[in-house]
Amino acid sequence: MTTLLFAFVYISLAVSLIACVVRAIRYARLPVNLRWELYPVPHQAPSHASHGGSYFEDLDWWTKPEKSNRLGEWKATATEILFLHGMYRHNRRLWRWSYAFHLGLYLLIATGLGAVAASALDLQSVPLRLIGIPGCILVMAGSAGLFVHRITDRELRIYSTPADYFNLCFFFLTCASLLGSAMAAGVPGLRAIARALVTFDTNISVPSTQATAIALAALMIAYIPMTHMAHFIGKYFMYHAIRWGDQPAIRDRSLAVISSYLTFKPTWSAPHINGEAESSWAEIVTRNPAKEQSK
Repeated sequence: MTTLLFAFVYISLAVSLIACVVRAIRYARLPVNLRWELYPVPHQAPSHASHGGSYFEDLDWWTKPEKSNRLGEWKATATEILFLHGMYRHNRRLWRWSYAFHLGLYLLIATGLGAVAASALDLQSVPLRLIGIPGCILVMAGSAGLFVHRITDRELRIYSTPADYFNLCFFFLTCASLLGSAMAAGVPGLRAIARALVTFDTNISVPSTQATAIALAALMIAYIPMTHMAHFIGKYFMYHAIRWGDQPAIRDRSLAVISSYLTFKPTWSAPHINGEAESSWAEIVTRNPAKEQSK
């Protein structure tokens, strides 16, 4: 029983890692996106970012070396990851439940990593329960709140799919199972489980309730990267390559491929494009419809 459980955990972790890498590679290989060109950009110099400006304000900017404020970028990244700053500003009602959900996940991740570190370093005084139990409670509260919010909010309900409700229920049930096993008496502690996993010790006795909780947690880890919940990967590209992308074209070689996109032939069925399958985008965008109609 324990051997099968541990094998399932190992496979789930491997699947999760591979899925994350594959998704990141797919994002990296996507065609170049149009940049937002919205300022301020966090990696701009403070003298520009403070009033929403950019390096374009500098005289003869193209002749000067590029300056990047990495501290400002790291600060903005940390604020978004740790506090969901964008959602806080634009959707405060949804932020309350979403932040509880994400904060709970952060605590659970910290609990798992702490258990592995404590087992590897033989640390006995790490208060894992003080982190893991609140993490489970926060995820359960956040997922329940988001579930209700998706049902009661008319605008959000339109965009909610059965998969969205399933995911929230999955998180709730998994954390409820983890919480129940953590509160049960006579079960191996998280540190002992982590040590057994790290050392491949299958002699440890794991009760069925705890085994179920561990299996659900492992399944959830493998499942997340295969759904839209893997937005933590996409956010890197969305922020750094699109929202904050302000590299001058003369210095960014990746922008040179945009010219090759003009050779593509559209296959849209929209009225203004239909019938243009033999024309390239360059031919379409340089055509003057008004001049053709006057002939």
